Amino acid sequence: MDLNFPAILVAAVFITGGIWLIDALMFAPRRRDLAADQAKHGNDPEEIARHTREPILVEYARSFFPVILIVLLLRSFIVEPFRIPSSSMMPTLLVGDFILVNKFAYGVRLPVLHTKIIETDSPKRGDVVVFRYPRNTSVDYIKRIVGVPGDEISYRNKVLYVNGQPMPQVALGRYTGVGSGIRSTGSLHSIETINGVEHSVLIRVGTPDFPPGCQVLLRGPIKIPEGHYFAMGDNRDNSNDSRCWGLVAEENLVGKAFAIWMSWDAQRTGFPIAWDRLGEEIE
Repeated sequence: MDLNFPAILVAAVFITGGIWLIDALMFAPRRRDLAADQAKHGNDPEEIARHTREPILVEYARSFFPVILIVLLLRSFIVEPFRIPSSSMMPTLLVGDFILVNKFAYGVRLPVLHTKIIETDSPKRGDVVVFRYPRNTSVDYIKRIVGVPGDEISYRNKVLYVNGQPMPQVALGRYTGVGSGIRSTGSLHSIETINGVEHSVLIRVGTPDFPPGCQVLLRGPIKIPEGHYFAMGDNRDNSNDSRCWGLVAEENLVGKAFAIWMSWDAQRTGFPIAWDRLGEEIE
């Protein structure tokens, strides 16, 4: 079962904050009055403190509430970490990459409810975006936006067409995978340009245009309606994306990926951390 971490954070904020607030309004004044009364009668200060000390539950709630609240605010409105679990975005993102996502790039949304409260910007072609999977919104996906509202998208013979124009590709040679991405060794490594954004793609020459198991939705050109986006993985023949399950609705957007802060792959030869990827900007 998938854990709804934002919901857990919200619940934790309300529980810890509620315990602290109830104690501050109802029980803390009684303890202060009791301590003052016992002091008037000359009771031992240590004995007074022992009988009027703050309950441990309240102490923990008071300590954890601001920490949890800060984490919730940062994660919901500013930046959120994600881990890359699959090879669908290779070679841009590798299995085990830990990335940072800008949560206000496409509008500020309330946690759990996902209701947009502040308009900011919208995805551009070439953006690497995290979104809630249309067929199971409890799961987060990461892909590259290749089509925006009003575009006509098609994909044939391993070439992406936007509004009838092929997106140029420059072949770099055969790709050599490492660690969990070793199976992509031998793919053609190319540089593709979308909307002026250059990025790497992997292509299996001589294979069908659609990845294995894909319930193909894109047989011909498709017009992108308002409020929707077409997303594809950079590992074109190993990506479950809009070609297979359709468009990404605007309300499913989570944020824009912008940096790699850690890369850990236990299957990598030698040390599992790829030091050269730390701090790398996502293009």
